[in-house]
Amino acid sequence: MEDVLLRDGRALKHVVVREYVRALVGDNAPGSPAPSERELVHRFGVARMTVRQALDALVTEGLLERIPGRGTFVARPRREATRINGYTEEMTRRGLLAESQTLLARREQAGPGVARALSLTEGDAVIHWRRLRRGDGTPVCIEDNYLNEILLPGFLQTGMPTSLYDALARRGLRPTWAEDSISADTAGDEEAALLEIEPGTVVLRHSRRGMVGEKIVNVSRSVYRADRFTMWIQLGSDS
Repeated sequence: MEDVLLRDGRALKHVVVREYVRALVGDNAPGSPAPSERELVHRFGVARMTVRQALDALVTEGLLERIPGRGTFVARPRREATRINGYTEEMTRRGLLAESQTLLARREQAGPGVARALSLTEGDAVIHWRRLRRGDGTPVCIEDNYLNEILLPGFLQTGMPTSLYDALARRGLRPTWAEDSISADTAGDEEAALLEIEPGTVVLRHSRRGMVGEKIVNVSRSVYRADRFTMWIQLGSDS
């Protein structure tokens, strides 16, 4: 049927491609791969731009999602509540191997910004954990986590965990909601060296305040390579 529609012009080419893909993946599980642009170009004998227009429409609808460097996949339902994921969980969801390198782990006195974010008094003890995070061996972000030492006695003495959120969960402190802010910026010299990019390259800065009820658990400040990471945010409600 698709070929007939293409020959006699009864439907726009990108609509034919779009509806073919919709029917093909409509019942597939989230994370299942969609046909590649190359496959669709070959099947329908149309320009790559036509195929891209069809896939763009399905991404906008929320049926598909693009993951940079990997391809196009069936998206998670938009009405699904977003779980607060840590870096390791997020990389696993994207099909990447998460790796971390601790750059710093120590007890510090809270500066004014960290104290305010954690609702502490300036100078109170906090745990500062800085890591270089990789995905499939490539640097993705630098992450600084600040935690209220009073909530985490002995945290630095038990060996640094693979996953912060798993360690917090064992203490009943895994964040259940968060306040995030995201901004665009450029990398400084030290950041560029760690992320293996040129100084002045555009990066994403992500700040998060993790909460359990009204209790502030941690504050993180991360800088991401914009060419290696896309942030997905769900908005709205079922009502």
